[in-house]
Amino acid sequence: MSVMGCRFLLQGLLFFLLSLLQFNPLLAYSLKSCTVTSPDNTTEVWVGCSDQGLAAVPDDVPRNATSLDLSSNHIVMINSGDFNSLSKLRYLHMKTNWISGVDDGAFGDLSELLELEMDKNNFTKLSDNMFHGLWKLTILSLEENQITHVSPRALQSLISLKTVRLNYNQLQTVEIRTILQLPNLQELFLEFNILTSFQTNNLQVNTSNLRTLSIGHNYIQRFSITTDIFPHLQSVHLSGPSGLKWDVPNSTFLRSLTVLDLHMVDVSCDTFVRMLQSTESLQTLALTAMTNRRVLAALVGISCRNRVVTSLDLSENGFVTIADTLLRSCSQLTELDLSFNDLQDMSDLALTSLKQLRCLELNNNYLKTVPRAIRGLSTLEIFNLSFNFISELTCSDFLNLTRLTELHLDQNRISVVDGCVFQDLKNLRVLNISGNAVRKLVDFFKVNSKKLEVLDLSGNFLIVLKQGDFRNLPSLRYLDLQSGKYYPANNGAFEGLNGLKTLIVTPFMHNVMNFTGMPQLENLKLLVTFSLKSSYDNPEPPFTHLPSLKNLIIEKYDGQYDMSADFLKGLKCLENFRADRFFSLFQPIPNLQALDLSNNKLRSLDFLIWANLSALRQLTLRHNELTVINETVLQSLPALTYLDLFGNPFSCDCSNAGFIQWVISNNQTQVVNAHQYDCAFPLSKKGTKLLDFDVQSCWMDVSFLCFISSTCLVVLTLLSSFIYHFLRWQLAYGFYLFLAFLYDSRKKKKGTPHQFDAFVSYNVHDEAWVYREMLPVLEEEQGWRLCLHHRDFQPGKPIMENITDAIYGSRKTICVISRHYLQSEWCSREIQMASFRLFDEHKDVLILLFLEEIPTQQLSPYYRMRKTVKRRTYLSWPQAGQHTGVFWQNVRRALETGDGPTDNNLLTGPADS
Repeated sequence: MSVMGCRFLLQGLLFFLLSLLQFNPLLAYSLKSCTVTSPDNTTEVWVGCSDQGLAAVPDDVPRNATSLDLSSNHIVMINSGDFNSLSKLRYLHMKTNWISGVDDGAFGDLSELLELEMDKNNFTKLSDNMFHGLWKLTILSLEENQITHVSPRALQSLISLKTVRLNYNQLQTVEIRTILQLPNLQELFLEFNILTSFQTNNLQVNTSNLRTLSIGHNYIQRFSITTDIFPHLQSVHLSGPSGLKWDVPNSTFLRSLTVLDLHMVDVSCDTFVRMLQSTESLQTLALTAMTNRRVLAALVGISCRNRVVTSLDLSENGFVTIADTLLRSCSQLTELDLSFNDLQDMSDLALTSLKQLRCLELNNNYLKTVPRAIRGLSTLEIFNLSFNFISELTCSDFLNLTRLTELHLDQNRISVVDGCVFQDLKNLRVLNISGNAVRKLVDFFKVNSKKLEVLDLSGNFLIVLKQGDFRNLPSLRYLDLQSGKYYPANNGAFEGLNGLKTLIVTPFMHNVMNFTGMPQLENLKLLVTFSLKSSYDNPEPPFTHLPSLKNLIIEKYDGQYDMSADFLKGLKCLENFRADRFFSLFQPIPNLQALDLSNNKLRSLDFLIWANLSALRQLTLRHNELTVINETVLQSLPALTYLDLFGNPFSCDCSNAGFIQWVISNNQTQVVNAHQYDCAFPLSKKGTKLLDFDVQSCWMDVSFLCFISSTCLVVLTLLSSFIYHFLRWQLAYGFYLFLAFLYDSRKKKKGTPHQFDAFVSYNVHDEAWVYREMLPVLEEEQGWRLCLHHRDFQPGKPIMENITDAIYGSRKTICVISRHYLQSEWCSREIQMASFRLFDEHKDVLILLFLEEIPTQQLSPYYRMRKTVKRRTYLSWPQAGQHTGVFWQNVRRALETGDGPTDNNLLTGPADS
């Protein structure tokens, strides 16, 4: 690929990658007005403080900074001590300030500084010792100031200086002497000053290493080199009024000169001949913006007779047409620039003699068709026709251009391209057709385009991408299909792009295209115009077949749009993701390093907690609707070193106290411009800064609340322990008595008669005794109607409701008590409910039958509560012994007893004392 092609490809990739902000955030604290970043895989530390309204150099710049940008601020003066301790600084930019002076020795600590830029300030002079200490400085730029004087000792210490830029000042000829005395000076730019001459006999310089001298747009009337002080000078740029005198008597004085740029220089043919005679090594000649066309034509003829000149620049000369005689003698040219003219056509024979031409620039003219003059340029490699008015391409436009590697047709009016247009371009590697009116691709990449590496079709009006449109482009690495309107893509539209690395595309409103056939794709940019969802025809996640994707950008022209939950599924190699006005259920992406979700109206970051972003280093969330930052979110991002939350409406109260404290104290994550975050809530804090909020008041309130809470907790614990030990049964009794009262009240209102004579409460382990001993006597012999839970409970009704209905639906409740009974939860509830009915109604409704001898201290508190209310004896089966008949008669007497209150001992057995 040619140099220009590589440049085009690299510019495209650079633009794509820069849009992802692929910097390595520095492990540093948050500066008050600056941002710290570090390029990947380097030890560089870049500190950016531009456009912050600074009136002075900030005092919190990290000591290990290697680059400092203070551009576009309000700094007036550079004072001693401003750059103390910045001994590692190599690049310092202070463009567009109000600086008018520098204290002596102010740069003294910058011993490693290589580049100093102070353009667009208010300097009027360069004083003594102004740059003292800058021993290693190689580039000094002071353009667009008002400098009129350079002190003889101002640059004396700059022994390593190679480039000086002083364009757009008020310097006169005499001031050049000091500058040219720099021992290592290689480039000097003095355009747009008030120089009137350049003469070596006034310079007081023995010899110079100067290689580039640019003194255009001055008032130079005489250019004189009469001594051999510029043996290395390679490039001279001149412009000025008519009558320029050229005085170089010996061609060896400019023996190294290869580039001569004459802009708006009205010279005679004789003077021009002398110029060429004194520049025998000249290879590149620029004759731009000449006022006299007749003289210019003569100068072109003279230039072409100089067989050493191989590159000719004739731009900005107002040519309307190129006659067949203008370039007839220029057969040695390899590069020709006719851009920025007024060309409307060219003679068919205008370029016939250019048999060695490799690069032709015809951009920025008024051409309506491709000139027929190019058809015989078989050596042409680079052809630029951008910014013209070409509306149609024919099959013969590029005939015989078999060596062409780059073709630029951008910014024309092309709407139709036939498949035969590029049939001879077998070596084409770069094709730019952006900014035209192309509506569809008509198989014009299926003919001899197998070497194409860069294709730019952005800014057109594509209707559809059909299957196979790019099938014969196996070498394509960069494809730009960006458009202001959406367009659908048929299945297989990208098949065959096996080597594609970068794709920029505008999807159709109802699908995200089928991204298949691009296994090596690393960079993808989607410009969305409408809602974006999974394809109807292909419901699987859109990026499933992109295993190598590392960088993903989603931009939206207008409105908000939602994604399906699995939209990002399968992106295991994704490292950088940016989306505008986008929301999705975020999928875990373990390798993601940079995430930009600015302008998405986010109100919470809780979705990041479950996203498993363990490798995330850079998080940008500018201009959302975040008011409170949850510290748990930050804890879920262990590798985070760069956080940008600028432009969110923060709440300056204790809800953000933890976040504020984290910003100030953490030593891993840099919160960009944190000191500039404004308060939006509450209204009383509006206009103040988030980090100015006093978090100590929150800690004091929390401490007091903790004291009160702990005190209350201790008192409550002690009180609960006392009640549990001494009053727990009385409280339980009261609670269940209340429940019984409520239930009994409902029963009384209904007036429901008793369904059973007795409800028998027993444990399942005693069921055999109930069936063997009790039921035969009480139901069969004595005729009582008993309620048993396994027989008479209503299916589907809650157990407690069945128990309550059974107790209150029976005249009596018989509790068959054993150790198993006391251990049963449901049995305990049954006897509790029966006891509470007893206490509530004051009726003798409870009959206790003990199957075992149980000590009093082991009895449930509910039995002890019964004795507290009504002293009663009980029936004991073990004491009945062989006299079971007496036992069952006592049971009968108890069942026959009325419901009224009584203290008579109807039942036999020892009374509980």
